[in-house]
Amino acid sequence: MKIAISGKGGVGKTTIMALIAEQLKRDGNEVLIIDADPSPHMAQTIGVKDPGAIVPIAEMKTLLQERSGKTEGSPFYNINPQVDDLLSRYMVEDNGLKLMVLGAIEGGNKGCACAESTVLKRMLTKLLLSPTQFALLDMEAGVEHLGRGTIAGVDHLLTVVIPAKSSIRTALKVKKLAEEVGIKSVNFVGNKVIDKEDEEFLTEGLGVKPIAFFPDNPAISKAERKGQPVIGQLDAVQDQVKGLLKALL
Repeated sequence: MKIAISGKGGVGKTTIMALIAEQLKRDGNEVLIIDADPSPHMAQTIGVKDPGAIVPIAEMKTLLQERSGKTEGSPFYNINPQVDDLLSRYMVEDNGLKLMVLGAIEGGNKGCACAESTVLKRMLTKLLLSPTQFALLDMEAGVEHLGRGTIAGVDHLLTVVIPAKSSIRTALKVKKLAEEVGIKSVNFVGNKVIDKEDEEFLTEGLGVKPIAFFPDNPAISKAERKGQPVIGQLDAVQDQVKGLLKALL
């Protein structure tokens, strides 16, 4: 199963995806996480011991040009790049979880990550999974990846939303674009929820009840601030994670 997660910046999508990954692993599944955020920090979130040693696909400039089919001066990309070997070449495993990092835009005025997106889209299309294998995609904040159709082949899209009007607006836009690119299962996940009033605010603003509400948990916030693996805090929100997975599976 392929599950992507999206939402406005700062809503906690990486944290929730890491907790989902840890629960799936504990349940005996094989889990691959693809960090496709231009500002990647999934490695730290799941406790990879040496995140600096990970080679992002985006840094392989020649490879990307080769695989995406783009030639110097041409605006066109090959929509079917060769990707069969990328999983083994650019995947690391730590804490029982597998991770690939798409990479970051390193400076201003560098343009979009079009080649990376083309390769990722093809990789998702080629990825065949058994019932006990999961590919989890931590997407960039906002809606640009949906405009490029990068994740059109996923089974589920989770959109994380916090009790704030701006977050709700982004979540509704994500849902609209996701439906337009053909993603059939789009669900909201409430995060940083303090009380029933927050739950009602989100449900009313979204027009539908989120499939899970995650509390504003101090232990998780402290772990994030200290740079500690968030997956160590799973027990504090395990009921919410299990409920979310039950709704999907």
